[in-house]
Amino acid sequence: MKMTGLDVDFVALPAPVPIWFGQVSAQEWVVAATAVRDGGGRLLALWAGCTTNTVAVDAHSASAGAIFCAYVSLEGVFWLALPLVFLDERWVYPDLVPFFPVAERMQRAAAELSGVYAQDAKDQRPWLNHGAWAAHYFPLRQNTRALPEPEPGELVDYPFVRVEGEGVHEIAVGPVHAGIIEPGHFRFSVVGEKVLRLEQRLGYTHKGVEQRFTQLEPLQAHRLAGRVSGDSTVAYAWAYCMALESATDTTIPARAAWLRALMLERERIANHLGDLGALGNDAAFAFALSQFSRLREDWLRGSKAAFGHRLMMDCIAPGGVSRDLDRLQKDQMLNSCEALEAEVKNLLDVFESHAGLQDRLMTTGRVTPALAARLGLTGLAGRASSQAWDVRCDHPFAPYDQLQVAMATHKNGDVAARVIVRFEEVFESIRLMRRILEELPVGAIQGPVQLPERPSIGAGWVEGWRGEVFVALQFCATEQGHRIQRCHLHDPSWQNWPVLEHAIMGNIVADFPLINKSFNLSYSGQDL
Repeated sequence: MKMTGLDVDFVALPAPVPIWFGQVSAQEWVVAATAVRDGGGRLLALWAGCTTNTVAVDAHSASAGAIFCAYVSLEGVFWLALPLVFLDERWVYPDLVPFFPVAERMQRAAAELSGVYAQDAKDQRPWLNHGAWAAHYFPLRQNTRALPEPEPGELVDYPFVRVEGEGVHEIAVGPVHAGIIEPGHFRFSVVGEKVLRLEQRLGYTHKGVEQRFTQLEPLQAHRLAGRVSGDSTVAYAWAYCMALESATDTTIPARAAWLRALMLERERIANHLGDLGALGNDAAFAFALSQFSRLREDWLRGSKAAFGHRLMMDCIAPGGVSRDLDRLQKDQMLNSCEALEAEVKNLLDVFESHAGLQDRLMTTGRVTPALAARLGLTGLAGRASSQAWDVRCDHPFAPYDQLQVAMATHKNGDVAARVIVRFEEVFESIRLMRRILEELPVGAIQGPVQLPERPSIGAGWVEGWRGEVFVALQFCATEQGHRIQRCHLHDPSWQNWPVLEHAIMGNIVADFPLINKSFNLSYSGQDL
């Protein structure tokens, strides 16, 4: 496989989605970025491993001693590895921000976690380290196991970008909020009520998740993946298991694949129901909150009855799934789909006929298609701004290759568009669930996973409810057993948080909760 304009031979990974791995030089790293940008592709993820300055030429024995990135094109995912260069007392690599602005925060996180730096990067402020560890401590370096616990660093004020001008003042919100939500700081620069600029400071939910992966057995780490972002436990567990199955060349049973999709669509519906209620509430329409909260609670109870857990945690496991459905459970789920569809249709009519609600939603927090494309907006929010991309449609794997998913898109890019996309995706997920339940294959729900006695890599790529979840996995066999060298998990919030800063510009401060909820991004998924 060759990427357009780049003379690099890529190795196809044995995954159900098209993913290729290739090693590049510094010059090829830049050429690849140019080719992807000019070809309409986008940056999916960027991460680093330890600073060993070595990368094996065999894809199945790739070392973590590199900076890695993953690009999305119409052909699939291209996973590139660039060996690090030691220059001016630092491990460095070419900056990707001139090609993809979304790379900035990823590069800042890689600098703090692994001690690798983008050459000539303009923004080198800390991202994850709030003074909890010293500046010279890099948690993901290969010798981290032998390092002592880090001493706290020096707490310093974060240098927010200042907006100057007559009448401009700042409003600081967070990191602790009034609701029961995760912490994040938002610094508004305003004139009166009009927002001129918003800057986010995240990283407060950093828990050392990726370091913890290196301490787990590959066959057990799916449980941690399912807890990266609780609202996306199915998507993360599936992406991790897909990566592990890719690295071990494992094919899961057909019934297991269909059950995974069933769980993923249930997860999608549960989150959309919660968001639709919260969006109504943020627009002073409490009726929506009460109705959608009721529907979501019933839906979660149905998941508990069928799969043993309201969020379906630990139901997806290496080689398949851990829970099956009987005839009675299938019938109950079909009945719940019918009841939910009828109620959501009625609520859609209420939303569309409520003039006051529509006045709050329409034109608020607009992200134009051009801006969305330039900043790499993805997932549900991207589809509401004409970014027609969905892994289930563009690179369908079992069972989506048989279900023919209808993608929900909109061109206006405002809160109203993000609301209507949610409604349409609820209806489509109900249709998919019906098909899955009616055509569910018979057979085993889990197969064996044989870990190879050589270093191996794999990748997983799943369309979660918020957007695409990507997992890159590297592990090897040691005398003590199989060990994960590096596991990088990428949430679509990396792409979408910066776009939220643009969506609020020109709106009033009071509309921020509504705009923020229309994106509903994950703090935990980004702060690994």
